[in-house]
Amino acid sequence: MTEQSGSRGSPGPSDACDAFSAMLSADSMSMSDDVRDYVFENSRRYHKYSEGRYHFPNDDAEQEREDMQHAMVMLLCDGKLHYAPLRNPQSVLDIGTGTGIWAIDMGDEYPEAEILGIDLSPIQPLWVPQNVQFLVDNVEEEWVQPANSLDYIHSRQMAPTIRDWPRIIAEAYQARALKPGGWLEIQDLKCEVRCDDDTLGEGDACALYAKTLMRALSRLNIDFNGAVANYTRWMREAGFVNVHEMTLKAPLGTWPKDPQQAKIGLYTRNMIYDGLHGFSIGPFTRGLEWTPEEVEVFLVDIRKALLKSSAHIYLPFFTVYAQKPFEQSTGGPS
Repeated sequence: MTEQSGSRGSPGPSDACDAFSAMLSADSMSMSDDVRDYVFENSRRYHKYSEGRYHFPNDDAEQEREDMQHAMVMLLCDGKLHYAPLRNPQSVLDIGTGTGIWAIDMGDEYPEAEILGIDLSPIQPLWVPQNVQFLVDNVEEEWVQPANSLDYIHSRQMAPTIRDWPRIIAEAYQARALKPGGWLEIQDLKCEVRCDDDTLGEGDACALYAKTLMRALSRLNIDFNGAVANYTRWMREAGFVNVHEMTLKAPLGTWPKDPQQAKIGLYTRNMIYDGLHGFSIGPFTRGLEWTPEEVEVFLVDIRKALLKSSAHIYLPFFTVYAQKPFEQSTGGPS
């Protein structure tokens, strides 16, 4: 690990890193004082750059939750950072990198690749592998990177953030960001409580919370679960081929008999418990126009249910990955 100024958007240790970090959207910004600023609302800290675009905080508590989420996903996916069949990737883009933990792990796994993580929040560490950089950028702005410049684009848990997924997917394909043969992979933990037996009762508090959060986000023009349900179709319509999808079950709680699954359930429960206020305070006050006090009262029963529920519930973890064809097509089903 080395400390490099390029890890936060300014020039990096090599010409390759310099060129790579310069190729994002026309709205990209290096780490000036402006993008280091934050805004505070209802005791939580939010990004200042493109203020209001992202409805969840970026403070220390949220960063710890994001790292717990990464640990849970790694357990769930048997330690795999990706499912796309990458072969010696040279350039990797992580959309919505958050704390940068996935990008850092990816840099360690592929030391010959240049890894660039972008996010609205400048919260990534300074000490990173030599081949990893971070940049403050809004992925929903026009992309201006050179054609055929990326081997792999990764996105995880961005469904509650992106408003226009078809355009993002089209940017990856039609704006020629990906090299021919390059891969796009999207992973999301759906905000949907499921149960495969009869242990989930009517009026379950966890299920109620998921529906309430979806309603709040919809008022903010974000269709979380709808986006996840349509990723595969949008990729095919954009022209991607070799489209693969899979859904894993992330237990919510320690109810599974299998020790590994129970551990995943513990991580999932703790990650959600710790993140409840952060998940809720922005969408509920902005989208549903609740008062902060109403949010706090609502969350009391949700926290109790998370800790005490005996229902065999889980959250679907959806992954889809697809390849840009070596011969560019005009789109259509693969």
